[in-house]
Amino acid sequence: MSKKEPTSLGRRDFFKTAGVGVAGAAAVGLTAAKAGAVESKDRSADSAGYRETEHVKKYYELSRF
Repeated sequence: MSKKEPTSLGRRDFFKTAGVGVAGAAAVGLTAAKAGAVESKDRSADSAGYRETEHVKKYYELSRF
């Protein structure tokens, strides 16, 4: 058996590898977004939605919104 020397990643190979990585990350992101949307629909039935409570009003006051 001969030992293979590690080859440096060329410019074209780098862009091919980066493209595959970006596509994989996008697929994971889309899958996670769909899963999050399903969870939020289940919780929205019991939730009253956004409420401006006293601590929220205090935050707005201190941050000057």
